[in-house]
Amino acid sequence: MVYISKVYTKFGDRGDTMLASGDTVGKDAPRVAAYGEVDELNAVLGVLRVELSRIGEPGERREFLAALDASLARIQQELFDLGAELATPGATEGKAPLKVEEADVTRLEHELDAWNADLPPLRSFILPGGGPLGAWAHLARTVCRRAERSVVALARVEPVRGEAVRYINRLSDWFFVVARAAAHAFAVPEVLWDTHRKPAP
Repeated sequence: MVYISKVYTKFGDRGDTMLASGDTVGKDAPRVAAYGEVDELNAVLGVLRVELSRIGEPGERREFLAALDASLARIQQELFDLGAELATPGATEGKAPLKVEEADVTRLEHELDAWNADLPPLRSFILPGGGPLGAWAHLARTVCRRAERSVVALARVEPVRGEAVRYINRLSDWFFVVARAAAHAFAVPEVLWDTHRKPAP
């Protein structure tokens, strides 16, 4: 259990922060950037779940929303585990008590395949949108990609478990498919990237 007795400590007033290992690093360190962007992604999921809760739909759409919310709730927990892992320099040596596992990656793949099964094949890139849910899922996808770039950048200079890299990579694909599934569930047309459009006069 984590016990927080005080919100501010003044420890970071000079631009430093403490990792889970107790080591002190700058707030601009690659490791801090990586878990900070994972935290930002988690915040986007919080907003996405609020958007879900505002929608009152019967039947199959209600089932879709409930299944999506359950997955997002689980992923928020997994992102905290990933953040804890990234905040622990010795994670590759087994020093991180909380971390993402290969089973988490596999679960994302199974869900991704299930969401994708009923979607029409894509013949072009789609523009972000697809109604409120689709738009938030696309935003989550782009924030996830940014977090992934930071995790990969960290892995260039310090050891990072392969499961962490695979998880964040698969998750961005998951959000892309969920954005499409949301548009499909609510009959919102997807806007394709028109590479042959004529320039405006």
